[in-house]
Amino acid sequence: MNQTQVISEITGNVWKIECAVGDKISEGETLMILESMKMEIPVEATCAGTIVEILVKEQDSVEENQLLATINDD
Repeated sequence: MNQTQVISEITGNVWKIECAVGDKISEGETLMILESMKMEIPVEATCAGTIVEILVKEQDSVEENQLLATINDD
């Protein structure tokens, strides 16, 4: 089983997490929303699978290229 890493494309804050460990997700599904400069940026799944870990929590600050979550590919 392959794992896919979900990486932040921007520096900002975790505004809302819309998934949990164990959730089955579809490709393109919004996993969390980051906030940067008063803009909301969705972080979408690049593959279908199961959320294995979420490495941030709401209100955390994140950097560009930071690992946010891991997905086991289906």
